[in-house]
Amino acid sequence: MRQTCIKAGYVAGFIVLFVSISYGQSLGDVARQQRQSQQAKKDSPATKVITNEDLPEHAQAEADSEEGSQSREPVPHHTTAKSPEQWRSQIEAQKQSIASLQSQMEKLNSTIHFARVPTAYNAGQYNERQEKKLDQVQRMQDQLDQARKRLEDMQEAARKDGFGNAVYDP
Repeated sequence: MRQTCIKAGYVAGFIVLFVSISYGQSLGDVARQQRQSQQAKKDSPATKVITNEDLPEHAQAEADSEEGSQSREPVPHHTTAKSPEQWRSQIEAQKQSIASLQSQMEKLNSTIHFARVPTAYNAGQYNERQEKKLDQVQRMQDQLDQARKRLEDMQEAARKDGFGNAVYDP
């Protein structure tokens, strides 16, 4: 019984080995395919990169400049106006900046509490810190005023560019 199992294992192994040898590619076949694909790449036309010099408009402009035709008037320089999306995004960013500054200012303002009794322990130092907070709030208020002014300027510029209040929303 044991010998029959061993024989069956050998037979199965030979069958698998024979099938794999007959089914797989040989190293020579792989090399031949690789050589053929490389040859096909060499035979295919190379891709051409077109530059501005290859374009006919550029060649015409060079010919005109070489001829020295100075009778042509200079082309006016067009400024690129912002698109409505650009205006909208800049205005929204400015509005968010203003809202953030306002919330910071409100938070800082809510922490300001002066000591009512001047004889309290460290009341002088405490009140000095509160004064510094007040100064900081005042600086933030100035920044807020400037940011609001910038927002108004942006909205006015968007209006002058011909965009309605859908873009700048006053």
